[in-house]
Amino acid sequence: MKGLELAEKYYEAYGRQMIEEQFPQLAGRTAAGLVGQGSECFGFDDAISADHDFGPSFCIWLTREDYSRYGKEMQKAYEALPQEFMGFSGRIVQEQGQGRVGVLCLEDFYEGILGCSKIPETNQEWLGVSEENLATATNGKVFEDRLGVFCSVREKLLQYYPKEVWIRRLVQSMAKAAQSGQYNYARAMKRGERIAAELALTEFIRESMKIVYLLNKRYAPYDKWIHRGMKELAVGAEIGDMLNLLYTVDPAEAWEGVSADDYVYHLNTNDGRVLIIEAVCNIIVQELNVQGLSDGQDNFLQNHLPALLGKLG
Repeated sequence: MKGLELAEKYYEAYGRQMIEEQFPQLAGRTAAGLVGQGSECFGFDDAISADHDFGPSFCIWLTREDYSRYGKEMQKAYEALPQEFMGFSGRIVQEQGQGRVGVLCLEDFYEGILGCSKIPETNQEWLGVSEENLATATNGKVFEDRLGVFCSVREKLLQYYPKEVWIRRLVQSMAKAAQSGQYNYARAMKRGERIAAELALTEFIRESMKIVYLLNKRYAPYDKWIHRGMKELAVGAEIGDMLNLLYTVDPAEAWEGVSADDYVYHLNTNDGRVLIIEAVCNIIVQELNVQGLSDGQDNFLQNHLPALLGKLG
């Protein structure tokens, strides 16, 4: 059973009753669910995940005022709930996993993830919050929100970036992908600098995945789950499978005997990685066309940046 499903069943079995019977004054003022850090909040947990920070548990969010008055008492009631549930033992918590579940202050929860006490308003404030933190703040599931405050923040974040921020994020990732995958990778291989080439390839992979999330208008999670999450995207999900192929190709032979003057103005198509990189970029370019962000057909992502910047108005 996935952690989200377990959490909801556990709340339905014990959590709601605990609130209504022991804290009737808060019966209309709580929010409950499972959101935040942890693979189970993204729905990516598996048998490997169950060795830590996993087990019957959920979050109860209270406003700062309610938390200051009732937080400690409600936390004691939460900890007194049955530890074993549906064959699962109590949650094993590592030190760095403390404070992810239980009774939480609503304002502190968002501030702890976003680094600010309010929803970003200006473009600069939006750019100051990492995409992975926005993914963390909006993942999981809210089982119920009687006061509506928790979900009001969540829903505003889920409306996604303002247009200018979205375009700037796209420009940044496309510039990095072009520089690393379509430029630096080949130059490093020509020099025989294999480690530099691998670093360039890694950056291309990361930035191309970010581009796909941006084109889907979805916040990208942190590195551990960014590739796994691509399976759920409507646009460009096939790029995830293509990136896997990069690790099946040994490019060394394709660059043997290559001189500094070789492949200056065209690609080394003997390197299967180069072909995969260009295929990924082609899919990105075609989606830029579909979304009206560029009308160019050039595969070099860098050449589409002027069109994107022109959308800033």
